[in-house]
Amino acid sequence: MHIREMLSDAERTGHPSFSFEYFPPKTAQGVQNLYDRMERMYDFGPKFIDITWGAGGRIAELTLDMVVQAQAYFGLETCMHLTCTDMGEEKVNDALRKAYKAGCTNILALRGDPPREKEKWVATEDGFRYARDLVAHIRKVYGNHFDIGVAGYPEGCDDNKDEDLLLDHLKEKVDMGATFIVTQMFYDADNFIRWVGKVRERGITIPIVPGIMPIATYASFIRRANHMNCKVPEKWMTALEPVKNDDSAVREVGKVLVAELCRKIMAAGIVHLHFYTMNLAQATRMVLEELDWMPTTTRPRKQALPWKQSLALGRREEDVRPIFWRNRNKSYVSRTQEWDEFPNGRWGDSRSPAFGELDAYGVGLTGTNESNRKRWGEPKSVRDIATLFVRYIEQDIPSLPWSEAPLTAESDSIKDDLIKLNQRGLLTINSQPAVNGVKSTHPVHGWGPANGYVYQKSYLELLVAPELFPEVVRRIDAHPDLSYYAVTQSGKLTTNTPFEGPNAVTWGVFPGKEIVQPTIVESISFLAWKDEAYRLGMDWAHCHDANSPSRVLIETMMNQWYLVNIVNNDFHQPRTIFELFDGLAVKDIGVPVTVPLPISGPQVNGQTNGIHEGASTSIGAASRDGAAATVTACV
Repeated sequence: MHIREMLSDAERTGHPSFSFEYFPPKTAQGVQNLYDRMERMYDFGPKFIDITWGAGGRIAELTLDMVVQAQAYFGLETCMHLTCTDMGEEKVNDALRKAYKAGCTNILALRGDPPREKEKWVATEDGFRYARDLVAHIRKVYGNHFDIGVAGYPEGCDDNKDEDLLLDHLKEKVDMGATFIVTQMFYDADNFIRWVGKVRERGITIPIVPGIMPIATYASFIRRANHMNCKVPEKWMTALEPVKNDDSAVREVGKVLVAELCRKIMAAGIVHLHFYTMNLAQATRMVLEELDWMPTTTRPRKQALPWKQSLALGRREEDVRPIFWRNRNKSYVSRTQEWDEFPNGRWGDSRSPAFGELDAYGVGLTGTNESNRKRWGEPKSVRDIATLFVRYIEQDIPSLPWSEAPLTAESDSIKDDLIKLNQRGLLTINSQPAVNGVKSTHPVHGWGPANGYVYQKSYLELLVAPELFPEVVRRIDAHPDLSYYAVTQSGKLTTNTPFEGPNAVTWGVFPGKEIVQPTIVESISFLAWKDEAYRLGMDWAHCHDANSPSRVLIETMMNQWYLVNIVNNDFHQPRTIFELFDGLAVKDIGVPVTVPLPISGPQVNGQTNGIHEGASTSIGAASRDGAAATVTACV
């Protein structure tokens, strides 16, 4: 979606909106941390984000990677900065091609700062000298595909303080095809409002987006203000100086000052604010809370579907997704992007030959071995693992190998049931409660257009110990409303469903529309998810040293336990799916037993490293000299 269309919507509705800027971090870990932060800040409700551009080399490539991540995996409408610095025409065209392929439809075209080693800005050979030239080139090559933003300078820029000349340059950029203006940061609202008047006097009518820098610490505030040569009102210094050594107090004072600035700007007729986050969340969140713009339970962030929609090229119309990837959005999108049948207006034919591919980025477990051991400890029994799952449900830890983010408020109604299951060693990795026709504006379960109603079948996906599996199946088969799929890592699919087609587990009914069924369960996609689910478990096991009790325990479970999903097709009965497990628990949970060590080298009984499918939890694997090699752990 073009930014000018977003701004037009805000003007028409009278609802203020905002956006965030991020920059590429310098380290790999910093990049991963920023992706996590971007995904969390998605829930703040920005209309779009923008990603700054590094002058050539690794940082420029990282900008492009971040645009792909934001558009495709996080569902964030993204504006990509593009500068003339160190960029010949071929490099510019390559960057634009990649942005286009990522589904990006917005570019902020800038001249850019000179490289660090140069005192003055010099055009690259075969490059563009001014931002207006870059704007003209983008418009010539891509027509109206990209909305093109340009910079505005209410207080002048580094190498030019002549306001009239800068306004002349701004008019030239607009005449070349620019469609919106983003300003440099400022803290003087009166001067900004005066400057907007001067812009309009020049006949420039395109939207102006003011750049706002929240205050995180006193030192960073002063440093950035000095760097940008922006005026700080005396009132601000008077308020901040007494608390400058207390970062918490600075943020509290700063949020009030910045919110007051925002209100003055909005009162002058501006409908959208752009926050320079400096890759930090807290100070920006505090300003939004002070303005009462953050989503709340009574004012939720509006979503078109009950999952994050990809904005990658060709995926914007996707409206059906298997439930198995509810907690691994990035993995699902990356795995399906090369399916030759995708997209086709729905979820796609899962029988693509590329369906089972596990080499796509985002499938495996993220984080270093050390960080994952710190996060999830070193379990030595099923009880330890069950306790870990309970801690996740109680939000004591933010993630599990199968769930990248904390539980949402949707799980509150079944939280106690999930805790009881996991305490008994029935390890739940995905679930949803039954919903019987709540309004589409419901603060927790709502999605889609207004004045509609949404429904859900209760769903449960869990790891089941082999000794419990036959009884679980017997109970399911005795209940006419329950359907299931079950499989082990190397076993065949077991199911009671009479057909292979999709079973809708979420649907919505809206005025003037067909019934929308955005979340499904079906066999082929479950088998693809099975590969990923067991891969994640094995990745977790390999965070621990070979032959350690934790590694042996987790590998044993991945080799022997069943992955089971159950749907209660009667959405009027929310408790049935949990009553199914009454009285069931892993036998002797936490009691030490003898389990085999993984054997490297030649195969043993047709199996290579690890424990073969169907083995008991107390067998010994043959060692190289024929003796039993065992280790005591708890399974």
